[in-house]
Amino acid sequence: MSADAASGGPSGVGRELDLGDVAVSYHWLAVGSLAVLMATYLNVLYHVTDIVGGTTTLVALVSATLLAGAATARRLRPVQAGALAVALLALGLVAYYLAVPSAYLVAVSLGKVVADNVALLTGLSVLRMTEVGAWALGVAPAMVFAPWYLVFRRRYALAVGAAGAAFGFFVLTGDLGNFATLVGMLAATATLGFGTLARRGGTAAQVDTLAVVLVAMILLASTASVVPGGGASPILPGGGAGTPTVEQAFVTSGDRVSIVGSIRLSPKVRFSVESNEPQYWRVAAYDRYDGNGWIRTGEGGAYRSRSAPPGRSKVVKQTVEVEVKRMGAMPAAWKPTRLQSGDRDNTRRTSLGAFEPVGALREGESYTVVSRVPDPTTRQLRTAGTDYPERVESRYLQLPGSSADRIRTRTNRIVRSADARTPYAKAKAIEGWLEGNKSYSLDVSRPEGNIAESFIFDMQSGYCTYYATSMVTMLRSQGVPARFVVGYTPGQRVDRDQWVVRGLDSHAWVEVYFPEVGWVKFDPTPGGPRQQVENSQVQQARQGNVSGVDTDESEEGTWTTTATETTTAGPEGNATTTPEGNATTVPTTAGQGLGDRQPINPGGDGFDGTVGGFTTTENGTLGGDSGDESGGLPVGVPSREQAVLGALVAVGLLAAARRTGLLGRFRRAAWLRWQPRRNPETDVERAFERLEHLLGSEYRERRPGETPREYFAALAATDDLDDRAERVGAIYERVRYAGAVEDGLADEAVSLVDELVRERRGLLGRR
Repeated sequence: MSADAASGGPSGVGRELDLGDVAVSYHWLAVGSLAVLMATYLNVLYHVTDIVGGTTTLVALVSATLLAGAATARRLRPVQAGALAVALLALGLVAYYLAVPSAYLVAVSLGKVVADNVALLTGLSVLRMTEVGAWALGVAPAMVFAPWYLVFRRRYALAVGAAGAAFGFFVLTGDLGNFATLVGMLAATATLGFGTLARRGGTAAQVDTLAVVLVAMILLASTASVVPGGGASPILPGGGAGTPTVEQAFVTSGDRVSIVGSIRLSPKVRFSVESNEPQYWRVAAYDRYDGNGWIRTGEGGAYRSRSAPPGRSKVVKQTVEVEVKRMGAMPAAWKPTRLQSGDRDNTRRTSLGAFEPVGALREGESYTVVSRVPDPTTRQLRTAGTDYPERVESRYLQLPGSSADRIRTRTNRIVRSADARTPYAKAKAIEGWLEGNKSYSLDVSRPEGNIAESFIFDMQSGYCTYYATSMVTMLRSQGVPARFVVGYTPGQRVDRDQWVVRGLDSHAWVEVYFPEVGWVKFDPTPGGPRQQVENSQVQQARQGNVSGVDTDESEEGTWTTTATETTTAGPEGNATTTPEGNATTVPTTAGQGLGDRQPINPGGDGFDGTVGGFTTTENGTLGGDSGDESGGLPVGVPSREQAVLGALVAVGLLAAARRTGLLGRFRRAAWLRWQPRRNPETDVERAFERLEHLLGSEYRERRPGETPREYFAALAATDDLDDRAERVGAIYERVRYAGAVEDGLADEAVSLVDELVRERRGLLGRR
């Protein structure tokens, strides 16, 4: 063996690594890769059960099924195992349909079941299912058993097909984000690759090729969004779909509200309202909280008139006229009971009682809604009790299990300190605590993890969605049914019975259920000087000649009463009209607790109000992601997903470098150019090996049996050998054969070789 090979020199450095030498089992690599693929969709089921309950049961079911799949792999034939998997799925679905409300069972049919699953496959999140916990527990065994059995039978392609069916289902429902989708795709490819190597044998070069294919998939998936229905979770900074914004959810009345970070709202007019009194113009409500935002569960239906609240209420009739190009919602005071004018055939009702258009309303269109607004007295609320209907308790007390205990403990302290014993007293105590302990700001960083938990314990400030989300979760931790609501505050009063509502009036608040009363509004977001801020925003936009800020009626800026009335706030935060002794000038934007505000810096006609990552275009419709104003990628601390992605890319690039020989060249160059110091004898030997490699690439390699002195003499006889090379050879002979070991000799030898390498080699050098 030559000295360089024995010491890990250049020929040893460039040597291919044989995976057989380290006894790597391709079968177990395939099993591990399939486990990663299964983990992507099992994580969805885990998240579901964390939200609605049943996590312990899910873990037990999955563990038992994994053991059963591995144990039966050698005992059941594939046909028998397939029949067992189908039976598990059928039993799970039957259990789910038996768990749904009886009213659903009355209407259920084969067509209904098919329609439900088609809806899921076209982008309906499973979290919108009312009994999603029962569904998750029902389908989990079948989703685990089939692929796990098959991979232990070494049927790798069939295993990937079985797991891929479950994986693809959650991609189509939108419950798997882009990052999880990418990980699943890579795991499926790795399972097939390692499975093929396990069945047919393989080499290190084939493993490198597989790694290169995987990294190519990562890079392609990171720069192009091609997954239908995939969650909107960008992988690379500035890539992927934009996060849904606050006002986008308000305007479109969607089935999901995602809570974002810093926002900026537009001063442009959205709609005008003619009403006998100001109200919060409610757009949508949401019942299920998943830690990141809100989801409206259940299905809506065709328009029909609604019953009035169970308790005392007052009639509010409002006519809304659309002032933007398109509006996908029908704002109205709660509770809307009847559509008096408008296109009833193109109006639907949501599962939580709001009206919404089929498609969108166009500029200039109008509709008239009659609402029965709950109007309880304070005494009625204090004595309402806790005799909640079962349908209310089952739907409006849900909390993610991972954060429920911590939120409950903090809320217990708050209500005890306020001596709050009734649901109404608890609601007022929580509302007051949020108003008094958190400051209002639109400039916030969206926290990782549970939004409510972060706002209650860690954040010092936030805006309406943070306040409302926290209050709902705190109430639910006390057994008080509550839900998250979005819409608009009253807006600018421009006449006795007319209001103009702008984007900056968009807002989120809370509705609390009281027996024999119904849903009552609470607004924990602090009011303070926001009316003055609104006036300032609108005035700045007007001075900047921003289009769409005013209607013909709103340009005056104020409305002066001609009778003895002014707008104030009722005891529950509801805007009411009460008599006063003198005529009063009502501010430009009337109402208490108005929506999110931020001073505007208008830029003339080109100004577009923005909400999160979306823009509100000049015609008032919602546009796409505005991106970074500088045109570059945003710079910040990488997320966990980005860090994992970077590690995967690094591994793939290393494999590609090894496959193409680039890694070997780099290692040889590093070995040649940099010598760590140890002891004089070792340092001299390493310096000589480097010199020998350098001379071998320029002249010829040393022949077997040829001594260093003979080698240098032969080179000197045919070529003009550098004196420094001969000096290193002499030092090597002296140390190797004469036993002279001195620090000075080692330093000299290393220094001379360093000089020769710098003069004759670039970064990668030549062989």
